[in-house]
Amino acid sequence: MASIKEQMIHIIHNQPDDSSYDEILKELAFHRMIEHGLADSKQSRTISNKEMGRRIRSWSN
Repeated sequence: MASIKEQMIHIIHNQPDDSSYDEILKELAFHRMIEHGLADSKQSRTISNKEMGRRIRSWSN
């Protein structure tokens, strides 16, 4: 498995040459969120779509 630094370099190198600093940071943050989501899924720290819908509906009450 690649190191964190190597993963970040790969993400940055795959960005268009005219990417802004903010765009690159957003892409790095997006990949980090995906990693967190996958880790949560592996640890069964998820809820069903049905449960999420119930929670969202409760916000408007």
